[in-house]
Amino acid sequence: MSTHHLDEQFECIDLRERVGLLKELGHLANRLLMNHYGHLDGYEFKGDVDIVTVADKAVEDAVLERITAIFPNDSILAEESGSHRGKSGWSWVIDPLDGTTNFAHSYPFFAFSCGLRYDDDTKAGLVEIPVMRETFFAMRDAGAFLNEKPIAVSTVNCVRQALLVTGLPYFRAKVMDELFAPMRQVALKGQGLRRGGAASVDLCYVACGRLDGYFEIGLKPWDMAAGELIVREAGGRLSDYRGNPFTIFGKELVASNALIHNELVEEVLNANE
Repeated sequence: MSTHHLDEQFECIDLRERVGLLKELGHLANRLLMNHYGHLDGYEFKGDVDIVTVADKAVEDAVLERITAIFPNDSILAEESGSHRGKSGWSWVIDPLDGTTNFAHSYPFFAFSCGLRYDDDTKAGLVEIPVMRETFFAMRDAGAFLNEKPIAVSTVNCVRQALLVTGLPYFRAKVMDELFAPMRQVALKGQGLRRGGAASVDLCYVACGRLDGYFEIGLKPWDMAAGELIVREAGGRLSDYRGNPFTIFGKELVASNALIHNELVEEVLNANE
């Protein structure tokens, strides 16, 4: 057997082991988040409007402890604690609580998100939405699932008939005009425009056809690492605002059911020109 095939075989074994842990982490995060949901005494500010709660910290601490105990040589990139570089080639990109502001106000639109990557390629992703009792999961070349049932993007083929979603970054005061131009453009052209407040959930809703397209600037890798694969595996498409290839380390995101992608990119791009 060639070295290439041996590498693929070992990668597959390593992936199966880590996917098992990934699903376990989703259950752990669900339990911890619901233990705190509706019972917060307050929160801390880590920016002008950006906040962190005891739930963010509790989930991240528990998840990181579990990963490092089983796969100590894996890299980790997490929202609250930053990055840890390992040597295995595997990395975990984690948002312990996506939608912290929603969570702090007992608004049920929040999630735990974790992307599992190997050599800068996302191999699996999981988004756990506790209040909705929904688990979105995808594996590279194996499809996307909601509560273990296959999902697919919508078949809407024009922006005029599309339900779309966007978001506002925490630094919005500095770029308000830049933000509102595409929002206005898309709101006028589409059937409806929403703002959920949790990027991972927005991506999953595109993946399962509840939404047809999504655009936002200022996202972080942990906001997108799981959801981007879930969208791809459900038949969707992602890019930046100019239609260039998407990366979780980029500053712009357009995600869609693929059918309206070019039109949505054009509307978003033209709004600021």
